[in-house]
Amino acid sequence: MTKKHLGPADYLKKILNAKVYDVAVESALEPAKSLSRRLHNKVLLKREDQQAVFSFKLRGAYNKMAHLSPDALKRGVICASAGNHAQGVALSAHRLGTRAVIVMPVTTPQLKIEGVKALGGEIVLHGESYSDAFAHATKLEKEQGLTFVHPFDDPDVIAGQGTIAMEILRQHQGPLDAVFVAIGGGGLISGVANYIKAVRPEIKVIGVQMNDSDAMMQSVAASKRMTLADVGLFSDGTAVKLVGEETFRIARELVDEYIAVDTDAVCAAIKDVFIDTRSIVEPAGALAVAAIKQYVATNKTRGETYAAILCGANMNFDRLRFVAERAEVGEEREALLAVTIPEERGSFRRFCELIGELPGGPRNVTEFNYRISDSAKAHVFVGLTTHGKGESSRIASNFTRHGFEALDLTHDELAKEHIRHMVGGRSSLAQDERLLRFVFPERPGALMKFLSHMRPGWNITLFHYRNQGADYGRILVGLQVPKADDKVFKTFLDTLGYPYVEETGNPVYRLFLQT
Repeated sequence: MTKKHLGPADYLKKILNAKVYDVAVESALEPAKSLSRRLHNKVLLKREDQQAVFSFKLRGAYNKMAHLSPDALKRGVICASAGNHAQGVALSAHRLGTRAVIVMPVTTPQLKIEGVKALGGEIVLHGESYSDAFAHATKLEKEQGLTFVHPFDDPDVIAGQGTIAMEILRQHQGPLDAVFVAIGGGGLISGVANYIKAVRPEIKVIGVQMNDSDAMMQSVAASKRMTLADVGLFSDGTAVKLVGEETFRIARELVDEYIAVDTDAVCAAIKDVFIDTRSIVEPAGALAVAAIKQYVATNKTRGETYAAILCGANMNFDRLRFVAERAEVGEEREALLAVTIPEERGSFRRFCELIGELPGGPRNVTEFNYRISDSAKAHVFVGLTTHGKGESSRIASNFTRHGFEALDLTHDELAKEHIRHMVGGRSSLAQDERLLRFVFPERPGALMKFLSHMRPGWNITLFHYRNQGADYGRILVGLQVPKADDKVFKTFLDTLGYPYVEETGNPVYRLFLQT
């Protein structure tokens, strides 16, 4: 007998009767005022990051468990999850008074693991991805007689997530052109698409995936479920190798369009959300915002209204360093360049003067890495602020025209992730080198003041600077200063007026930089 598939009308009924509000709240739908102004379109943020477990997942988990028989609840439940569904199941089990076993990939952020523990879940770590954890959970389900609570491929879970769309349409009565939804396994977009297509079919439902975890997009393109050999883990909440059977069927039938975004775009979107809300979402939570920006840029829209579901905010704090660094590149507010400078007196100063004379107005230097290594030429890694997208190649060409051969590294993954932190090392040319840490005020002219006060005979052998977003910059400088110039050098430092610490005797310097 052929299984009858549920249509939008069937799901509409399930969504209207979903039991979610024992644990979930009707999250706010807030305008992103700053982002809306920049995009010339109205952007609304559905704040699922404000749920009790900082994710929408508790809706589907609780709805599924609340519909279980008393006998099934008594035996306990089990789930596989990269984190957010796990917390939803753990909270629901606590509320319903049942046991919850949670199988999580070993790659799950510690924040999510601790969140599950705090809610009383029994954690089993297994495998590298959700799919690995899922296989182990189905084994434990049979062994222990537990009820499996699927994170996405279950009609009750899908219906629970669909209550988000119900709230959006109730909260926003005016025109709504599209709703952007992150996709991992497909439970959220399946619920959202069923409700919207049953009630307001003219509204587009646009699915969003990471470009390195796009199982749904590949499956829809192939007209069958595709299993990815590997998935990127930056957006761990959407790192799914194989989407669900039911979610694939629904997405193929009801989702209007798909967009893939990359890591840099997501980092920039996390910053956009922070600027408008002062809240920090996890990468999966920012996918929808990244897609809206990409959609507007591609389609050149103006005056439309879009909703983005901020689906989660469970991110380890120490990942913020990476996010902040890549956000500027993701928005192309920073150009990264490798510049070759002749190793001759005055060339470094001439290069810095050229930065101030670039077309389009002065640029702030965001990063500067240099270590003397060749008697004829020097290679410098430099970051510069930009005024808009596409400027990095023009800046590189301008440097080359003025005699400084430049290579645009703005979109080079090796440069962004590793090389920028590896410029340095020992050098046989750095004789009589003195190493100093300075605190420079973050204002135009601070570096030129330093260079103009230097004696012409003092050669710069090392320079490292990275803008940290404060009103001052921390800079490491190596200078070749003859012993006979010690007194004059001390006068130079005092006249300069910048706080400094000499690190020439530091054992770290001796180990890694000193000849």
